[in-house]
Amino acid sequence: MPGYCLLYYITDRAAFAPDEPARRRRLLAKIAEAARAGVDYIQLREKDLPTRELESLASEAVRAIREASKRTTDHLPRTTALLINTRTDVALAVKADGVHLRSNDIGPWEVEAVWREAHVGIAAPGEASPRMPLIGVSCHSPAEVKQAEASGATFVVFAPVFEKKELPRIQPAGLTQLHAACKANIPLLALGGVTLENTQDCIDAGAAGIAAIRLFQENDVAKIVDILHRGT
Repeated sequence: MPGYCLLYYITDRAAFAPDEPARRRRLLAKIAEAARAGVDYIQLREKDLPTRELESLASEAVRAIREASKRTTDHLPRTTALLINTRTDVALAVKADGVHLRSNDIGPWEVEAVWREAHVGIAAPGEASPRMPLIGVSCHSPAEVKQAEASGATFVVFAPVFEKKELPRIQPAGLTQLHAACKANIPLLALGGVTLENTQDCIDAGAAGIAAIRLFQENDVAKIVDILHRGT
């Protein structure tokens, strides 16, 4: 696969095991696996968790990624970034890299304002100011992509591109709409029914990469990354 394909793992611990402790252990292991493999972004998308439990899990995820990043090899220089789904407060509390917003969520500029306010006075004299957050935004039309771009998002996730068997009633956008959405001047990741077989179609349509849940959770992440990055 020519060029660099950005990879975004979106978590779903409910798919792992029937009991919560096992789900949590397996999810953290998968997050560490994804970080070691060089996945660019991970979104902690556990929307059902109460704030305290989400913050605890997010804190462990941050530690897992940092520890895994120490073990990556020289040919994987990128550090995996952790984004928290919609919760700027949790992202700040655990020192995550940013947040992922719904299409109808607060605007990226509001996240940046909260982030900036939270870091006022933190940097010592002569030190660089804390880095502003990475902000991903979910979009479902080219118009929403344009809006996210104008609002200051770091990147967008466009979905659903392909039909999903478990959600047959949701009309997929298809490659034509994906191509139209990719005309905006912002990195766009394709989501929804994305597989190893159709990733190249997404890249050819203009996507900067792909986002997925099952593609990463149900497979050896290192092998998936190797195929998508190097086509081997």
